[in-house]
Amino acid sequence: MLQRLQIFRRCLLALPLLVALAGLCVAAARAQGVELVTLQVERQEGALTLDYAVRLQLSKTVEEALQRGVPVYFVAQATLYRNRWYWRDERVARVSRSWRLAFQPLTSTWRVGIGAITQSFATLPEALAVISRTSGWKLADAAQVDPDSRHYVEFEFRLDTSQLPSPMQIGLTGQAEWQIGVERSLRVEP
Repeated sequence: MLQRLQIFRRCLLALPLLVALAGLCVAAARAQGVELVTLQVERQEGALTLDYAVRLQLSKTVEEALQRGVPVYFVAQATLYRNRWYWRDERVARVSRSWRLAFQPLTSTWRVGIGAITQSFATLPEALAVISRTSGWKLADAAQVDPDSRHYVEFEFRLDTSQLPSPMQIGLTGQAEWQIGVERSLRVEP
């Protein structure tokens, strides 16, 4: 009986520590800054397409850098794999998109660029809305997908800190404010 009482006391002493650690885990999950709202793969017109929507919440540090004229880059990447029991899974296709988000202080506009195409927006939420969703993104041709095999897609959406100016990259490795991203894996239905 005495031994059970000692174990109970130890558990009571450890309870606040466990609650604090759980709170840190929840805060870290929120600090990611990206919530994946939808992710689906469809077969359309002889191709496998991907639709996704994310909810972006930029950290205060990232917003301050944008306000000072530092452009940031977001990357969406999807990789289609075929399951193999005898070896590592085979990569069938990989697609990637990159957006450049920048604030123009002279005109007080937000610019989003994908490749050579740029668009201007009056507010940051309008600019983030363009970056945060894509539909009908061609992942692979239907001929690349073996109907007798199981396939899955690994999807990633993140802030690409490797494209920041070099002086800013120093010391960003451990800073949670710049670690904005989400990863998911999705099975492709036959």
